[in-house]
Amino acid sequence: VHLILPKKIHISPPLFLTTPAYLWLTLTIFLPLTAMLYFSFLSEAPFGNRDPYLTLENYVSFFQKDFYQVLTWRSLRLGLEVTILCFLIGFPCALVLTRHISNRWREALFILVILPFWSNALVRIFSWTMILRGKGIIELILNWMNPEYGSFSMMFSHPAILLGLVHSYLPYMILTCYVSLQAIDETLIEAARSLGAGRMMILWKLIIPLSFPGISAGTVLIFVPVVGSFMEPRILGGSEGTFIGTIIEDQFVKVFNWPLGAALSFIMLALVMVILLVAYSISKKWT
Repeated sequence: VHLILPKKIHISPPLFLTTPAYLWLTLTIFLPLTAMLYFSFLSEAPFGNRDPYLTLENYVSFFQKDFYQVLTWRSLRLGLEVTILCFLIGFPCALVLTRHISNRWREALFILVILPFWSNALVRIFSWTMILRGKGIIELILNWMNPEYGSFSMMFSHPAILLGLVHSYLPYMILTCYVSLQAIDETLIEAARSLGAGRMMILWKLIIPLSFPGISAGTVLIFVPVVGSFMEPRILGGSEGTFIGTIIEDQFVKVFNWPLGAALSFIMLALVMVILLVAYSISKKWT
């Protein structure tokens, strides 16, 4: 009797290694997004007594009410402001870490850079309230320097929101720029110097273009979540912290109008994707 053994199934190592990651992405990202996309076309959340029906009313309401469009513009502007501030602070920090700090001190400074990741986001925000509020740390320092200074408070203002968001997302820009700057070949800089290029010319013509992958990665990691942020604006901004992200949160948490919240989320997602694609095409021509 001859036994017919089944043929061995050959699975390529890349497919075997990436399958768990794709399954995890499917369960945690694609399936929830698919469910939200379905909810965005419903007349109401499928948890009530009435049967929901498919409609475009949630998307139409965004274009009919100027309130949503104004908040969308405010959110996009906030994302741009935070991204620019993170670049203006983060890129010089990454450049100093790469070019001017020894290995021993570099490790210590890296701990300071990633320190915000070790604490809860809510704790970080409330720590800023202790600094910016009236009778807070800044007011105590100012009154210690000048007893006649009086009261000081930055709470519930746009600068307070910017401070909280920049503090939360600045490490992304520093780390991504640092990786790109580390990859730059030192011989290219030495060759530019030997040809008579000054520091500013080397910076603008060589270092920044070669580190553009890190800058673009940091921009995406900062701009996308900041546009939809709601916790920092709500706590630090008060009445000034009303953005499209806070409205979306209210639809899911307070009003329980899930279809409208899902529709607003996908509109924001589409706008952000269009902005990133346009920025990518422009950057490709620039580089």
